[in-house]
Amino acid sequence: MWANLMGEEMVPRWCGRLVVGIIGLFIIAITLAAGKSSKLVMSWKNPAYERKHPFSRVLALGLSEKAKIRADFEDALAAQLAETGVETIPGNTILLRPEESQLDLQYLRTQIRESKVDAVVVSRLIKVENIVTYVPGTSYTPPLPYYGTFYGYYGAVYPAVYTPGYLKKEKKVRIETNLYAVSSGEGEIVWTGITDTFNPSDVDKAIDRLVKLVVKQMRNEGAL
Repeated sequence: MWANLMGEEMVPRWCGRLVVGIIGLFIIAITLAAGKSSKLVMSWKNPAYERKHPFSRVLALGLSEKAKIRADFEDALAAQLAETGVETIPGNTILLRPEESQLDLQYLRTQIRESKVDAVVVSRLIKVENIVTYVPGTSYTPPLPYYGTFYGYYGAVYPAVYTPGYLKKEKKVRIETNLYAVSSGEGEIVWTGITDTFNPSDVDKAIDRLVKLVVKQMRNEGAL
């Protein structure tokens, strides 16, 4: 494009290749930034927990008042955990979810014991934030290799292109995920992590990214 505006004779061939390279890197950077819609904020592995045997059966739980989202999340989490080689059970297949907020812990204990579950991964929504950020305008000159001629140099440097400021609106969803060993006692914490998901317009895609992120992190830290 710049060759056509300034004249072919004013831009050497190597300049064109350099411009294409710069544009390519810029596009890659934008793609990577846009694709990273979920990120790990923090994680912690219990140094006091000593696992004698690998987990064999893991229960995947999601805490949400919306039954469909809860079930979809548990199914996706169970499927992702299964890829690590453990047997998994989505919570919606063994646990009744009454509409009232009362919880029968004895019922929960019985179901976990009878299903021979030795670990539980449970996620819950911590908070949802609507973030508005002002992005200031910038002034820059076209990044061209313009040193070939005086007129090419002067013509490229002189005009300043100004991008006005704007308001950037984002929604941030923060999720807490815990891994517990429940083969005995009250269930000992093994690992915990907090993730942020940005602008989750597609619930299924957001769930998919989230479960992949947390399961990968648990594996990397040796929690699973």
